[in-house]
Amino acid sequence: MVLKNAIMDLNSFMQKFAEEIGGDYSQYDDTRSVIIVKLPDERFQTVLGRVLQHDKYKREVIEFTSKVCSADESIDFVSLLQHSEEFIHSKFVVGPDNYLKVASSAYTDNVSEEVLKEMIVEAANVADEWENKITGLDVN
Repeated sequence: MVLKNAIMDLNSFMQKFAEEIGGDYSQYDDTRSVIIVKLPDERFQTVLGRVLQHDKYKREVIEFTSKVCSADESIDFVSLLQHSEEFIHSKFVVGPDNYLKVASSAYTDNVSEEVLKEMIVEAANVADEWENKITGLDVN
């Protein structure tokens, strides 16, 4: 199923998927919502989903992000980039808030719910793995 009206469908999709995986769901507004994904070893990872207009390509995008930790010079960014080739949907980003995050994105007009689920799960797992490697904590 392709998301026809992504803004309307994002929140209902996120809520349904949270129920499916036994996670928690919260809606921020019409274009943003959050799932708390339960992971092995009683760890949790928050994934923010949002719909936005991509400035460069002028297309609607759905994006999932999950915080890793605050970005600073102690992080081995070369290692992060080397490991990023292992990911299918995700990439590392540093946001304007100076947080290292894992992000997955796709155009809304040609993505299925199954791919969105893969993107959320991968973002949660990668962010949790690197949060643990870098900080040794389960904060986000």
